[in-house]
Amino acid sequence: MMMAEFMSQSELDYPFKLLEYFNGFRVSKVIFSACELGVFDLLLKSQESLSAQHVAQELGTSVDGMERLLDALVGIEILKVEQTRATALYSSSDVANLYLAKGSDKSLHDMIIYQSQTIYPLWNNMVDAIREGRNQNEKTFGLPSEEIFQAIYRSEEEILKFMGLMNSSWVLDGHDIATAFDLSGFKKIVDLGGCTGALAREMAREYESSSVTVLDLPQVVEAAKKHYREDGDDVEFQAGDFFSGELPAADLYILARIIHDWSEEKSLALLKRIHDVCEPGGGVLLVEAMLFENRRGPVTAQIFSLNMLVQTEGRERPPSEYTDMLKKTGFQNIQFCRTGKSYDAILALR
Repeated sequence: MMMAEFMSQSELDYPFKLLEYFNGFRVSKVIFSACELGVFDLLLKSQESLSAQHVAQELGTSVDGMERLLDALVGIEILKVEQTRATALYSSSDVANLYLAKGSDKSLHDMIIYQSQTIYPLWNNMVDAIREGRNQNEKTFGLPSEEIFQAIYRSEEEILKFMGLMNSSWVLDGHDIATAFDLSGFKKIVDLGGCTGALAREMAREYESSSVTVLDLPQVVEAAKKHYREDGDDVEFQAGDFFSGELPAADLYILARIIHDWSEEKSLALLKRIHDVCEPGGGVLLVEAMLFENRRGPVTAQIFSLNMLVQTEGRERPPSEYTDMLKKTGFQNIQFCRTGKSYDAILALR
């Protein structure tokens, strides 16, 4: 379809929307930089509006650079400004306080740090990823492209960054996934690759009569217990490898943002392993950003799929492809729920 068919005549006269898209990476980096510098945390803690000079002094930056950054944040409506006769005074918005400051229960700060420091450098090599059809971990980080989690977990610092990303995702979307289907009939739930336990905690809160266990690699389990334990935590953690190790018995296995990391061959092998240990009536819950069947969106899922190309060996898929994979490995009674948020869910039974 040509652009003229879905863009107005005014867009053809002057490409406002295209120019907005061109500048998208700069807008992202404005937010990323403010998070990394601690701008939103400082403004949240302050009981009054602050000048650029005050913010720069507190955060150890140049006044000129900080003033430009704060003005850009005002321009994209993340901060507010009041111009007095003497100076401009900046304050935070409710959205910034809720999602961008570290202290909030819904903070996306860790997600932003991961996007800025890991995803952003990878995307600089997107052209090569498309030409070669493989991830760019070697070119970006000097690590083998075949071992994707060797790259993602290349240091303790990187493990914690990745875990922060995953935790932010489920703090934001976990409740919608936990309630996409009535899962109360599954009394033993195991979240395979459940990382920090954020999604598992949503499950435990929603289904109080069910036990919920996270299975993940030993170093992830150790870090989760150290950094993400909560008071009165009902979620159990178990170290293991879902590709090669023994799978704990369960009525329901969760694969949330797991299948999209891997080739179809590895994904089918994993689903077959799960099917083989499931009792009749047991099942699997797949959680992914699912494409529309008509290839026209959602844009978020299409962008995620490019990210899978540049970072992993997988891809995002439409529901029909997941359904085919589930049927090939023996699952049936397949239900699909599109949540309207970032992630959707498919429930399939043994």
